[in-house]
Amino acid sequence: MPNAQFKIEATLKDAFFANGQDELTFLFSANKGGQFNELKKAASGGELSRIMLAIKSVLSNYIQLPTIMFDEIDTGVSGEISNKMGDIMQDMSKTMQVFSITHLPQVAAKGHSHFKVYKEDVDDVTRTNLVKLNHDERIVEIAQMLGGIEMSSSALHMLRNY
Repeated sequence: MPNAQFKIEATLKDAFFANGQDELTFLFSANKGGQFNELKKAASGGELSRIMLAIKSVLSNYIQLPTIMFDEIDTGVSGEISNKMGDIMQDMSKTMQVFSITHLPQVAAKGHSHFKVYKEDVDDVTRTNLVKLNHDERIVEIAQMLGGIEMSSSALHMLRNY
């Protein structure tokens, strides 16, 4: 988003609320010369994801959190943008623990550890499971995320050397 602009408007209200007297409005313009509109109305899902990650990344430089969790913060993005978002989260992990729930292989491949979440039906109950993947399992899982099918031995070899 090379020409995107973000602005915060502060309005002093007549009455006091639980969080003070100020009302903040987040404004966004995605394009050069574009009009500012409320963020929730102006930004697409992918733009919201990138803005949220940018805000959290900047805040993490000032607020020392031991852990941060992202639940599909990469929604609405793909390709090189998801790769860059993975780089940002990987950089954040140098000073804090980062958990990222993602469906994107570009993001999953950046992690130090990889857990797979899956559901299974047992009798009349659906159970959600979490399992830590070893190195080889991780390669297969990322390959499946990339193609959604079983990969050839040459493709798996390429991923192992990525």
